[in-house]
Amino acid sequence: MRILVLGAGGIGGYFGGRLAASEVDVHFLVRPPRAELLDREGLSIISPIGDLRIPVRTLTAATSPFDAVLLACKAYDLDAAMDAIAPAVGPSTLILPLLNGIRQLDLLDTRFGREHVLGGLCHIGVTINEAGAIHHLNKLQRLTLGPRTEGQVEAAEGLHKVLKRGGFDLVLSGSIMQELWEKFTFLTTYAGMTTLMRAPIGAIMATQEGEAITLEMLEECSATAAANGHAPRSEALAPMISSLTERGSPGTASMFRDMTRNGPTEHEHIIGDMFLRARAANVAAPLLRVSLANMQSYTAMRTGLASH
Repeated sequence: MRILVLGAGGIGGYFGGRLAASEVDVHFLVRPPRAELLDREGLSIISPIGDLRIPVRTLTAATSPFDAVLLACKAYDLDAAMDAIAPAVGPSTLILPLLNGIRQLDLLDTRFGREHVLGGLCHIGVTINEAGAIHHLNKLQRLTLGPRTEGQVEAAEGLHKVLKRGGFDLVLSGSIMQELWEKFTFLTTYAGMTTLMRAPIGAIMATQEGEAITLEMLEECSATAAANGHAPRSEALAPMISSLTERGSPGTASMFRDMTRNGPTEHEHIIGDMFLRARAANVAAPLLRVSLANMQSYTAMRTGLASH
């Protein structure tokens, strides 16, 4: 099976690198500067599970179909990513998106057809250091995939069999949309609160109303998920509440960290999409509304729109 990995950033580079090290036929579709670095230095992973430095195959443009495409870009790069992978999508190509949220599935379905698009998500802490190496921050390295239609079951099983060779924690889910909605519910609350309060969870919990407000936002997201047929299961909701209300926690969402760097964020794809789905389902979501306005205000200031 030939697999195309879009980009060689933290997520794509980590999982793609582990697959390449296991002699899976992997190619990385990257921008020319990244291709030059990888061609010269190889792909490097620094990890408590084991460091890795290997030569990898790179492309700066896709020209022919692959059996599977691993898509792990930021949401605000999704349009460009779809253009980049389009030549790699043939009649039987599987696309495995590892973006946060739900909206990417609608966009990918529209562009390539629902039959091509699996459900996928990952749990991993990675970043890229100044030398271009991927730094794996802990031992968590879980990737979950699953079919979204009955017609995808056999193909998903085949892809799962190949990905198992990578040695990371791999789950073939029979309820991938439920798992995607549960992560979406948690992440929207996590990002919404830490960006709105400009603070980590521990600091929010140190305020008089922080826990109550956090749980109210979680309830808005949970009610939206329920209205869309995917109410969080109790076994998923309990760890959400634990993480979101942990005293002294230094935890912040990546959206908050992007803000502190004055960078672009995925707020429309996460907070904005959850709010739109709440509104469409007639779910009251005042905190999501304020959180979205907060992020849109940040973007206006960042891009200079506030002065016009």
